[in-house]
Amino acid sequence: MDKQDIRDIPFGRPLIGEPEFKAVEEVLQSGILVHGPRAKVFETDFAAFTKAEHAISVASCTAGMHLVYYALGLKPGDEVIVPAQTHTATAHAVGFTGATPIFVDAEAATGNIHLDAIEAAINERTRAIAVVHFLGYPVRMDSVRAIADRHGLFVMEDAALAVGTYYKGKHAGTLGDAGCFSFYPVKHMTTAEGGMILTNNGDLAERLQRLKAFGLDRTFDQRTQPGIYDVVDLGFNFRMNEIEAALGIEQLKRMPGVLASRHENYDVLAAELADMAEVTIFPEPAGKKDADCVNSCYCLSAVLDQKLVDKRADIVNALRAKGVGSSVYYPMPVPLLTFYRQKYGFSDEQFPVALWISRGAISLPVGAHLTPDDMRYVARAFKQAVSEVV
Repeated sequence: MDKQDIRDIPFGRPLIGEPEFKAVEEVLQSGILVHGPRAKVFETDFAAFTKAEHAISVASCTAGMHLVYYALGLKPGDEVIVPAQTHTATAHAVGFTGATPIFVDAEAATGNIHLDAIEAAINERTRAIAVVHFLGYPVRMDSVRAIADRHGLFVMEDAALAVGTYYKGKHAGTLGDAGCFSFYPVKHMTTAEGGMILTNNGDLAERLQRLKAFGLDRTFDQRTQPGIYDVVDLGFNFRMNEIEAALGIEQLKRMPGVLASRHENYDVLAAELADMAEVTIFPEPAGKKDADCVNSCYCLSAVLDQKLVDKRADIVNALRAKGVGSSVYYPMPVPLLTFYRQKYGFSDEQFPVALWISRGAISLPVGAHLTPDDMRYVARAFKQAVSEVV
């Protein structure tokens, strides 16, 4: 690969254009930066996009999960089943309440929580099951729902990477009791920071709206006299501001095109890498689509086989030299991160599949800032990088 042929292919890049600039400018000119109409519009639009009954905008996906667990009344002594293969925020949200995350290994076929292991982890202290749609590939939620219903448990969907993920025709975040989304800059859409909670439970939605704003009994626009309100709950300041909401409204309009581009890019890259015996493709190998499962195509993760695992840093460096950005999802199973390992005493042997994925994963870009031709370039660069270090 000649130097003049090297491309600039970042792992992620937010798509920000004139509509976003104009929307933010309008907010700034209005002088209403919080308590305005845009957060409500964004909630309505996101609920319509996902066909959820209620959407609650929040400061981040982590704040959303924390808020839901707080509303559920989790406390020390309670337990929540959590996938080992996820971002630490999934477990932190449980820990914020004093409850204990009970980690379950991943299934080798998808990287999602191992469905057969969930029930074995349930006991009299279990209050909820948290699932994560790994890299945007849907968990088989009918199986999770059946287990939860049998034991009377709440189901939380961490849908941070799952805008555009569907299971049996239903959008992620609408299949459990609540679902939380992230709008961090490299996600499918961005509000800079920010998140959204979905639920079909009207009572829960009403309480979440109250809890995200200090537990006040009325919103800013409901006050007949400025500054007059009561506090009826112990709440947080987890609101989304109007600048973020304005970005979200415009970003959501892009989603049909963004998702179509991601799907095309993913399919091209997966097909280009299909002949590589040295890697396992997550979450969806070429030619193995499941009609029930629509992947949101956050990224394509190539998991190196055992003989290459120790060479991952060399391969990533070689990719970087060819202009290709990459990432790792995730650097370690959450229970093996220092905080959780020291607090609970977990060992490597307890989470073999999650550890295999984490140690070997190189996550490659498929975002809408790239083209199918870029995918062919990424595939060539990846194959060359692997060849150079073997």
